[in-house]
Amino acid sequence: MENKKYSRKEFVSFLGKVGLGVAISPSFLMSCGSNNSAIISEALSTDDINKLKKLVLEGLVSSDKDDLLLTKGLDYHTLIKWNDKISDTDTFGFNCDFTCFIPFDDKYPEDGLLWVNHEYVHPLFVSNYAFGNPNQERTIEQVDKEMYNVGGSIVRIRQENGKWKIVHNDPHNRRITAKTPIHLNWDTPIKEKTTVIGTHSNCSGGITPWKTFLTCEENYDQFYGETERLNDGSTYHRPSAFGWENFYKYPPEHYGWVVEIDPKNGAVQKHVALGRFAHECCTLFQLKDKRVVAYSGDDSNDQHLYKFVSSKPNSLKEGTLYVADTNNGKWIALDWANQPLLKKAFENQTEVLIRAREAAKLLGATELNRPEDIEIDPITGSVFVSLTNNKPKGDFHGSILKIEEENNEHDSLNFSASVYMAGGGENGFSCPDNLAFDLSGNLWMTTDMSGSVMNKEEWPYMAFKNNSLFVIPRIGKDAGKVIRVANAPRDAEFTGPWFSPDGKTLFLSVQHPGEQTIDLKNPTSLWPFDKDNIPKPSVVAITGDLIEKMNNLHVIEKP
Repeated sequence: MENKKYSRKEFVSFLGKVGLGVAISPSFLMSCGSNNSAIISEALSTDDINKLKKLVLEGLVSSDKDDLLLTKGLDYHTLIKWNDKISDTDTFGFNCDFTCFIPFDDKYPEDGLLWVNHEYVHPLFVSNYAFGNPNQERTIEQVDKEMYNVGGSIVRIRQENGKWKIVHNDPHNRRITAKTPIHLNWDTPIKEKTTVIGTHSNCSGGITPWKTFLTCEENYDQFYGETERLNDGSTYHRPSAFGWENFYKYPPEHYGWVVEIDPKNGAVQKHVALGRFAHECCTLFQLKDKRVVAYSGDDSNDQHLYKFVSSKPNSLKEGTLYVADTNNGKWIALDWANQPLLKKAFENQTEVLIRAREAAKLLGATELNRPEDIEIDPITGSVFVSLTNNKPKGDFHGSILKIEEENNEHDSLNFSASVYMAGGGENGFSCPDNLAFDLSGNLWMTTDMSGSVMNKEEWPYMAFKNNSLFVIPRIGKDAGKVIRVANAPRDAEFTGPWFSPDGKTLFLSVQHPGEQTIDLKNPTSLWPFDKDNIPKPSVVAITGDLIEKMNNLHVIEKP
């Protein structure tokens, strides 16, 4: 029988017809969820199609069980847990989020460096401090413990006999914390400083073409508060939830940025040109001339979608920051020099970038429902944005927004926007968060229902039970279906999905299991069932026949 080759024009994906006119071959596409450079491989054969059609995806039902449950064909092992030693001097931080793996050598993808974000802390677990206890006085030693447990970890990992393991005490292993000195990549000081202290609120991230890690400061106001402005131009300090400003007087303006870490030497810098807001992630696309486009969402109700387009190759400093008007399909430049409204309201470009939210609203950017993770489809070039929810406006389940840049050029100033898929009972998921395309172009998605509303009868989330991991197959009989493949433990959410270069492992964080705990003797979760009998945020490695089969479909650019 002839082993016929199919082009992308000949199969139907969940995105619709994939025609030759829109297919792309990015020189670099590494973003919040995956390294998709390997998607340009061999042509799609009859055997490939038949194998995929025979692939059986047995979706899970929703569950409120305190365990990590996987569908048939998947297995997992815990790679690292909170407080595990990564060296003789450092331990793994709390509330792991974004994960990213870079091999030392592309020919040997089983050995490399894993970066993991640590977003925030649960003080009861980390520093033994209970908020709201009038009989407990907080100490600076407790705050120091909390500061150490945020930021991020770099650990060398290696696969041995089918399992990933930490290489303890490797020279690359290090912590970036809320006490690490960090350079501002900008010519103008911010609050009289060119070097600031620490990073925190590290949610999602990305990697660069030059193989460094990007981590994003999201809810930055929870630790040092925020500077608020009144109509008369005066300012006041809005206190933070964690109250670190009561111990360390660091300006809020030093936080809310995209942070870059060089894994080779631990050098860290914050990129002011990308703007200050609650960055969920930073998704890079490298143009043919080596300039980069960086997409980022502001994860808060009624905030905005941004992109930075560099004017020089491989720069995250020289260029222009834009904000999206999705109603009219326009990218609006946050450019003080050329926007009269900005010149009237702000003193200079630095102030525009610090107060990017205000500048965006002044220029008429579209308010969105918590734009979180962003992924670029490696086959069509469409940009997918998770809009998690907006409860005050009655959007409880969120949606996924699709952005199609004009002529498929990511530096274009025009685009079309549409709702790709809405959350809710019909599609079987609620509150989409992190996204990742695998090597075959299947879309993987995690959900983020808050622990305070999950499994509560008074909220419209009962049917979904615990947070989950879903996959949306690209072709085959299940194409376009939203299939639940994993359930998270109680109170937890899955975050930071990232595929190994060979597509055989999915690295995944299990963040804040047992987050609703108010008594250490009665935690709401015991996962990962450690000897300490308390829940621990952890990174797991998911493997199995199902992932290998789903990553076994590769496509090629056809002339």
